[in-house]
Amino acid sequence: MPIEILMPALSPTMEKGNLAKWLKKEGDKVSPGDVIAEIETDKATMEVEAIDEGTLAKIMVPEGSQDVPVNQLIAVLAADGEDAKAVAAGGTSAAKPAAAAPAPVAEAPKPAEPAAAPVAAAPAPAATGERIFASPLARRLAKDKGVDLSAVKGSGPRGRIVAADVATATPGAAKPATATAPAPAAAAPAPSAAKPAPAPGALLEQVKAYYEPGTYEEVPLDGMRRVIAQRMTEARQTVPTFYLTVDCDVDELMKLREMLNKSAPEKDGKPAYKLSVNDFVIKAYALAFQQVPDANQVWGGDRYLKLKHSDIGVAVAIDGGKGLLTPIIRKAETKSLSYISNETRDLAIRARNKKLAPNEYQGGSSAISNLGMFGIKDFTAIINPPHATILAVGTSEQRAVVKKGELAVATVMTVTISCDHRVMDGAMGAQLLTAFKALIEKPMAMLV
Repeated sequence: MPIEILMPALSPTMEKGNLAKWLKKEGDKVSPGDVIAEIETDKATMEVEAIDEGTLAKIMVPEGSQDVPVNQLIAVLAADGEDAKAVAAGGTSAAKPAAAAPAPVAEAPKPAEPAAAPVAAAPAPAATGERIFASPLARRLAKDKGVDLSAVKGSGPRGRIVAADVATATPGAAKPATATAPAPAAAAPAPSAAKPAPAPGALLEQVKAYYEPGTYEEVPLDGMRRVIAQRMTEARQTVPTFYLTVDCDVDELMKLREMLNKSAPEKDGKPAYKLSVNDFVIKAYALAFQQVPDANQVWGGDRYLKLKHSDIGVAVAIDGGKGLLTPIIRKAETKSLSYISNETRDLAIRARNKKLAPNEYQGGSSAISNLGMFGIKDFTAIINPPHATILAVGTSEQRAVVKKGELAVATVMTVTISCDHRVMDGAMGAQLLTAFKALIEKPMAMLV
């Protein structure tokens, strides 16, 4: 029986993807684990591996195709013993119902745009029998996260477990996917609650009416910017946020940073590391969560998830204003400043090139948004759920301060933490920020 290859959901937020490149051509033999295509998601370019064995009989969606919906038929595989040409001939006619089936899904976003695609994929039956049907990428992610695949309900074709199922699963939980999957569906009413807002097309016409033709250029949203707009709107609408701000004296930090950079050993003719202020911020923030463990929680709908380690995300802007990604420094409290510096630099480079794997930017305890390098003194950042906090870091600048009753000059950095009031109260947020301030002002404590 011919095997359908569907557009995979490579991240929990993915509704559509671009089929960038086919790495196999019609007539090629395919084995499980073979990389058959490259898919551009809203956040990365990822390789798609074959699940089944056979011959690639028919490519239904050519490379370069944009905005291909998740679960749309993209190719047909002839199983062993089948005539690939016969399957290809039948694949064209068979493809039309398959392609038509997702059509209601594409229309469904009218009442609740973000949730329609994931909800449509959910009813797929779970795999039966002893064998666990999962994509190679899902298996790798499950191994990295410590997820038991036998407890995960697959949302892929014929109940296969795909990467998105593992990404939303809770490590070690008895029924992670079942418990976690409804979260996006539960969040779906938020957009429909905002129903009075005009449809995108109508809004565009309203906005264009304010400007003379020829005085503007229309720039369509790409996948990343569309998801950012969606998630940040939901965050503003659903997260009750309060803000706490402190000024940190970073004179000692600047002296220690200079000393450590001067003493860095050479590797291949270059310093083995070059510490930035942000590296100290990451380390201090990670240790602060360990000192105030009740703040190291994320929102789970009807409960919190209290995390053991400080997994700190670092916001990285994509060149050209195309959006941002937040790669995560895992177990940052256990890592040295030099290790954090080099890891952050590597993740930032790959983030800008959209080469991060989902497990490198999903999850985490909290995030840091640092605009100090642009000379921004202070600002507030929007929490990215399920995080309950985000730290906004301003520039380090010399200011007039009062020390022991006398006017003095100090290097001061303003930081503001945004807190989800559903997860923590003002006192806990203050404890977390106070712990951070103490560490950043006495940075030697981070070295012992």
